[in-house]
Amino acid sequence: MKKLALLCAMTIAFAGAAGSVSASENDLTFPRDPAVTLEKVNFKDRYDITLAGHLYLPQGVTAGTASKHPAIIVGHPFGGVKEQTAGLYAQELAKRGFVTLAFDLAFGGESGGTPRQTVSPEIYVDDFSAAVDFLGSLKFVDAERIGVLGICGSGGFVVSAASWDPRMKAVATVSMYDMGRQRRQGLGDTVSRDQMRKNLEAIFAQRTKEYAGAEPLVIPGTPKVLPENPNPIAKEFFEYYRTERGSHPNYIGVRRTSDAALMNFFPFSQIDLISPRPVLFVVGDHAHSRYFSEDAYEKAAEPKELYVVPDAGHVDLYDRMDRIPFDKLEKFFRDNLAAK
Repeated sequence: MKKLALLCAMTIAFAGAAGSVSASENDLTFPRDPAVTLEKVNFKDRYDITLAGHLYLPQGVTAGTASKHPAIIVGHPFGGVKEQTAGLYAQELAKRGFVTLAFDLAFGGESGGTPRQTVSPEIYVDDFSAAVDFLGSLKFVDAERIGVLGICGSGGFVVSAASWDPRMKAVATVSMYDMGRQRRQGLGDTVSRDQMRKNLEAIFAQRTKEYAGAEPLVIPGTPKVLPENPNPIAKEFFEYYRTERGSHPNYIGVRRTSDAALMNFFPFSQIDLISPRPVLFVVGDHAHSRYFSEDAYEKAAEPKELYVVPDAGHVDLYDRMDRIPFDKLEKFFRDNLAAK
């Protein structure tokens, strides 16, 4: 795993409850670009949970910068952390001129919240609005020019957040997962209603055990050991999360008892409310998750676009620089976060 080469030593004069914090000992999973400044920050969400983030600044942008710049919030894949693919995207988009923020969702990574490894869709969605609160408070960010980008599971959380929060002026997703549908119906909608009922019985049986004192059951996002003859999807995730390519010590897993809340999460129920703000769905042509983006695209109102990346799977768009369409993302945000 590549070592974190540099953390900016400057102190940024953040407004409100936010502030800079000491550098993390944890490494990024991608090479640092010395042309981009990285500063550790923290800010509070509506639930008074402290969220930990990495703020990436383009060349020439400092706390004393007089001009205001467009900004993009980048959400990490489900169960992931800011030091992985979200940070890679944030760094590259900062290199292209945007102030960017990659942060850990509540209950995981370096963010606060207990019990640890909990998943709360409501809180996750609100965390993106909290990120808008934070960025909008910075003197060098134009609060009217903030966009959001959600990768994998965060794609669903971003869509849900933007449906309600009009401050998110442009919305993009990459390799999006609808985590509610995935937990209810399984990948490819292979879980029957009867099996769904059995899954709920198992979830709440585990909840009963934990209330009585049993150790919490934490399910790893990706097994640490690849089984013999793994299915292609499991292998795809393993090759990112459990190898030098994307492994990170803060990638742990989620509590089994959180699955009930996820099953009750419908991120596209109000997706039409994003309009007239633009939304872009980016997906690999042979991604196993492609149908989530296609479904969201059909339900969204104009202006909308489904952009299919040739010769790309789901995880290819996590870190394959030759596959990720950064030019497309840059143009989308530059066009839609332009100064009025």
